[in-house]
Amino acid sequence: MFQRTHPASVQFHIHPLLVRAVAGALERIFVEQHYADKVIEQTLRSNPKAGSRDRSFIAETTYEVVRYYRLLEALMGRTPKNETDFWEMTGIYLLTRHLRNEKETPVELPEWQEFKVIKPKAVFEQYAALSQQRPIRESIPDWMDTLGSEELGAAWEPTLAALNRPAEVVLRTNTLKTNRNALQEALLQEGIETKPVGSEHALKLTVRKNVFQTKAFKAGMFEVQDYSSQAVAALLAPTPGMRVVDACAGGGGKTLHLAALLQNKGALIALDTLAWKLDELKLRARRAGATNVETRPIENRKVIKRLYNSADALLLDVPCSGLGVLRRNPDSKWKITPAQIEQLRATQQDILRSYSPIVKPGGKMVYATCSILPSENRLQVDAFLASEAGKNWTLVQDRSILPQDEGFDGFYMALLTKG
Repeated sequence: MFQRTHPASVQFHIHPLLVRAVAGALERIFVEQHYADKVIEQTLRSNPKAGSRDRSFIAETTYEVVRYYRLLEALMGRTPKNETDFWEMTGIYLLTRHLRNEKETPVELPEWQEFKVIKPKAVFEQYAALSQQRPIRESIPDWMDTLGSEELGAAWEPTLAALNRPAEVVLRTNTLKTNRNALQEALLQEGIETKPVGSEHALKLTVRKNVFQTKAFKAGMFEVQDYSSQAVAALLAPTPGMRVVDACAGGGGKTLHLAALLQNKGALIALDTLAWKLDELKLRARRAGATNVETRPIENRKVIKRLYNSADALLLDVPCSGLGVLRRNPDSKWKITPAQIEQLRATQQDILRSYSPIVKPGGKMVYATCSILPSENRLQVDAFLASEAGKNWTLVQDRSILPQDEGFDGFYMALLTKG
């Protein structure tokens, strides 16, 4: 896509249709308020003839503009309202991206009509000044910068920088079907290189590629799951034959990990308030060969109460702000509000107190979030333990993962046992 013209810069050679696709996607995300991942998926489907490099350009450029929206908006000097404005914003992103990534080479924008409004010298001067202001440089709302600084102190600044780096693609080997070495070889046969990460089940892609079209994926040999997320089911560590409840199952990534740890022995009940997510889980379980999964939509509190004192192990992967996974969902920082975070904290505590009786005496529970805020994490556990509902529970261990720690998602998990 790029052709080097001299050592200091790169002349940009790309078809304007690709930039139009990006601008159109950004308009749907910011003006029409659609979710970025869905918009990008629809955009790629509507450009079926685009090659892999062009598809990567569309997806990666859209995500990066979303990631740095506040900074780019400040450089524009106005809020974009239509596709023409988003052409300009995309051009400013392309012009300045080398300033955020030393591996990038400066580019010269094409002499397109849509880019003529951009004045590079003025943009670079503004960039130098705006970069002194952390909320603008890191592109987050002021309230979020204040909250993060209050809760994480000196760790907030490196956390922000890490959250603005594109996420790695990590796979979890489905041990119901294969092992990591065999999976790595199978993927290599399909042109996908990986390298082992940490635990005996994780692989990281060396180059980002679409793994969902591989024979290995269709055969159920792996799931795409971040390394930090894989630590959650591992902390609960159910043994074959146990009765386990995943009470906030969602699409079932951690449910399927639990099924593998159980080796399809025992019972695994997946609950969620959204029945359509459980329908997706059924399809994923079929592909993964997870035969001990039973799904139950939470239609009312009776569904929970019927399970009281019935489980050996309980996973509570509760709804949260998602601030630990902003690099995967960068548009969420423009959608979430302080009031919503406050409501989430109330929901988290309610789930802890009303779902924990599912566990039998002597059983165990993991409370987990993909948040980095102590107010959603350890402080919630402490409040639960201090309540009437938590009087028979003991905290065994907990773990906070910041995205700069190992380069993966921000997560929190706590293991508790019931006396």
